[in-house]
Amino acid sequence: MANVLQVIQDDLSEALASDKLELPVLPEVALAIREATADPKTNAPKMAAVISQDAGVAGHLIKVANSPMYRSAKQIEHLPMAISRIGLLNAANIATGLAMKQMYSGTGAGLEELLRASWKRATDVAGFAAVNAKFFTSLKPDQATLAGLTHNIGVLPILKFAGDHPKLLEDRNLLDRVIEKLHPTLGMQILEAWEFPKEICEVPGCYLRFDRETDETTYCDIVQVSYLQRMKGTSHPHAELDCSQIRSFQKLGIDEAEELEDDLSEQMSSATDVLYT
Repeated sequence: MANVLQVIQDDLSEALASDKLELPVLPEVALAIREATADPKTNAPKMAAVISQDAGVAGHLIKVANSPMYRSAKQIEHLPMAISRIGLLNAANIATGLAMKQMYSGTGAGLEELLRASWKRATDVAGFAAVNAKFFTSLKPDQATLAGLTHNIGVLPILKFAGDHPKLLEDRNLLDRVIEKLHPTLGMQILEAWEFPKEICEVPGCYLRFDRETDETTYCDIVQVSYLQRMKGTSHPHAELDCSQIRSFQKLGIDEAEELEDDLSEQMSSATDVLYT
C-alpha cells in the first residue's frame, strides 16, 4: 500500500509540476467581489450589485444575515440590507467563500458524492469557526468563516485526478490516504494563487498539526478547534485525540469535555446549515 501511495503521490506531483494538474480557479463572482473589496470607493449598494451577479450567493448571504449570528428584531429581505447588517468587508469575505460551492460539482455518482461530502465538511468547519471566533477570540468571524470554507480546498484537484483514474476513485481507503497526505500543500498553493491573505493561506498547511506551539491565537487555531469539534463522535481517528492536550483549545479557552451552552450550540448548528443549504 505504501508503494502504491508513493506512486500516486509522485504522479500527482509530476502532473502539478508540468501544469497537467489543473488547480481550481476562483469563480468569476468571487473574483469580482475581491476586486470590489480592494476599491475604496465600494459601498454597500455597489457591493450588492457585484454579489447579485450570482443569485445563489446573494440568497445565501441574506440567510446568513438572518441567522442567529447576526439576527435582530427586523427580518432582512434584500441584499443591501443584509450587507449593511453584516458589514461590507464581512459580507464580501462570506460571499467569496459561498461562491466556491459551484466548484464542488462533478460528473459520476462516486465523484459527485465525494465532492458533496467535501463541501459539507467545509461548511461545517466554517460554521463552527465563525462561532468560535465570535465567542472565544478577538479575531474576525467572517475571516474565520472564509478560513473554514477553504481549509480543505486542496481536496479538489485530488478528486479531479481521481475522476480520471477510476481505480483510485474506487479504492476509498487509498484515496483518503492520498488526500490526507497531499491536500494541505495543494490547499496552500491554491490560496496563494488566489492571492488570499497570508493568515488564510497558511490554514490548510497547519490545521492538522496538532503539536503546534505558538503563543498568538490565529485562524489556524480556530479552524483546528472547529475541525476537531466537527469530527467528534465520528469513527475518524482524529475523534479520539485528547483535545485538552492540544494547544489551540487551550488558547481559545475551550474545554472539549464541557457541553456547549444551548445558545452557542444553536448558533453553530444554524451557521453550518445556512452555509451548506
